Amino acid sequence: MIKNILNMVQSPWGNGGNNDGPRQGSGGGGQRPPSIDDLADQFQNSIKKMFPGGANVPGGKKPIGLFVIIAIALWLGSGFYRVLPDEQGVVLRFGKFVNLTQPGLNYHLPFPVETALTPKVTRVNRIDVGFRSASDTGRATGIADVPEESLMLTGDENIVDINYSVFWLIKDGGKFLFNIQDPEETVKSVAETAMREVVARNPIQTVLTGGRARIEIDTQKIMQEILDFYESGIQITQVQTQKADPPKEVIDSFRDVQAAKADKERLQNEADAYANDVIPRARGEAAQVVQQAEGYKRQVVASAEGEASRFLAIYSEYKNAKAVTQERMYLETMEKVLAGIDKIIIDQKSSGGVVPYLPLPELRKKRSEKK
Repeated sequence: MIKNILNMVQSPWGNGGNNDGPRQGSGGGGQRPPSIDDLADQFQNSIKKMFPGGANVPGGKKPIGLFVIIAIALWLGSGFYRVLPDEQGVVLRFGKFVNLTQPGLNYHLPFPVETALTPKVTRVNRIDVGFRSASDTGRATGIADVPEESLMLTGDENIVDINYSVFWLIKDGGKFLFNIQDPEETVKSVAETAMREVVARNPIQTVLTGGRARIEIDTQKIMQEILDFYESGIQITQVQTQKADPPKEVIDSFRDVQAAKADKERLQNEADAYANDVIPRARGEAAQVVQQAEGYKRQVVASAEGEASRFLAIYSEYKNAKAVTQERMYLETMEKVLAGIDKIIIDQKSSGGVVPYLPLPELRKKRSEKK
């Protein structure tokens, strides 16, 4: 039917819809556009052909059916809608969610049967927990702290003041629009619950120092599990810690404690370094002394064993020749005794009893100096 209507609209400019040909203007031989009456006559004729007897409408030749058909065509055409690349189409039938549509030109049954919503699904949303930025508070600058959101109890029963931001986007428009009433408040409540659970598992030192990355990952995981359980259609992309400090009432004392702990660790490290230097050196010196003692022991034992062997050998010779052995032992003993003594030789047979002596020590010194 719509195709026939389009042909009827086009026929006044050609020869397909009016056998009488184009109308001529009074002032020249050119073709002029048809009037409303001409279109009405042609539509009425076409309706007569399609619906015999249907064009006999009271009120003359004005085709009321034409306007009805045009209205129906416009109503049917109102079902076309376009979904942008950053959007997702959500089709509702009498207010009930039916299906999702992808970016591009789509069609749904015209209003009021079906309607379509197009939420932004690629826009990353941000929610701050524990603080409010200047844009949120309406102030020109500065950040407002929210203690009821930021103060949390750690695993070692300390209190930490932690501020963080949650970034999220829509992954399912139908669930997002109809399964949760207040998406932002839901995400905020879930973020606070998840963060409190993770902080309660860790000591305060982990929260304040190197454990933030792990805490962010664990919080994101718990949040996603809760939101998926709610079928919220929300995807958490990141949890970012902005600040993690002790409460401001005790922050100065806490910093003093931290400084004392740092000094303790520094002194402990210095003591360990000193011990690592002194103990190995002392062990080395002790080992050296032990080795020297062992060497001295072996030397003394060997010397004693040698002396004993020598004594036994001399004793055997003594038994065989006592006089010779005694004289030899006497000479050896005197040689040892007189070896370090300066000697003076006196000839008792000389006149006067004393003659110039031979200075053997002086001769020895002179000989040493010549060398």
